[in-house]
Amino acid sequence: MTEPHNPEKDPSEGPGWERSTLEKLAFASLAEQRTARRWRNFVRLAWLVFFVALVWAAVNQSGASKDVSTPHTAVVEIKGEIASGAEASAELIVAALRAAFEDAGAKAVVVLINSPGGSPVQAGIINDEIRRLKAKHKKPIYAVVEDTCASAAYYIAVAADKIFVDKASIVGSIGVLMDGFGFTGLMDKLGVERRLMTAGVNKGFLDPFSPQTEKHRAFAQTMLDQIHQQFIDAVKAGRGKRLRETPETFSGLFWSGQQAIELGLADQFGSLDYVAREVVKAEEIVDYTRRENVAERLAKRFGAAMGEGAVHALQSIPALH
Repeated sequence: MTEPHNPEKDPSEGPGWERSTLEKLAFASLAEQRTARRWRNFVRLAWLVFFVALVWAAVNQSGASKDVSTPHTAVVEIKGEIASGAEASAELIVAALRAAFEDAGAKAVVVLINSPGGSPVQAGIINDEIRRLKAKHKKPIYAVVEDTCASAAYYIAVAADKIFVDKASIVGSIGVLMDGFGFTGLMDKLGVERRLMTAGVNKGFLDPFSPQTEKHRAFAQTMLDQIHQQFIDAVKAGRGKRLRETPETFSGLFWSGQQAIELGLADQFGSLDYVAREVVKAEEIVDYTRRENVAERLAKRFGAAMGEGAVHALQSIPALH
């Protein structure tokens, strides 16, 4: 027996389907408005918190400005890779050195080094600035090596009046390198064809998928030799007669702190505390190191959080299907 058709079972065919659809639209619109309103309130609150934090950071930093009138030893740390944009960049190190030299209470400046090296350009800028500040302020500067002072880090250290090391420190590596890879043989085996188009016959000079020509190799070697000579000149100018030059001195080798003293690459054993107490005669140590700005770091994190919140908010807005 067939059941008779009941209009109430199919809202689209009943008399109240228009009202039901309008109600759904109205509720969806209200929900969307509430979500948008909540998001606007969140954004306003977030900006308020951000500006309060920014002001707090600025006040905190200004309150901690290094202007210590009592006699002290000024310290500037050089740690990690020496590179533009890093904590051991010329921009940050030079700013810290200037503040340390200009402070009347600083009896001497110590660069506390623990770095494997990095950019010869950044190291050269710092070396030049140390020499300029020494001449201008007539204030001694010492380098104290912790674990490592190699390559570009040693380039900086030689500008100091004296270099203090631990007997097991790694010191030296007076050389320059340019490294890369070549994949031409592998490409031949795999049957891969390199299609490189350039405007300028030498534009693909360092392309790892193209064979290196003798002309390019010679050009690169000339450039490396020139930079190496600049490094050698800086070492000789900084160490002077203390340097006991051997055929291996500028070969790129590195030595222990004990060997470095024997070779005239360093002066004597000593830690930061030792130098402050026994050499500078000012035991109080004040750190002038410039690190990443708290407000800038906060701004980066805030921006990322805001972007993520916006995506989540957009995903949560109801849609009609």
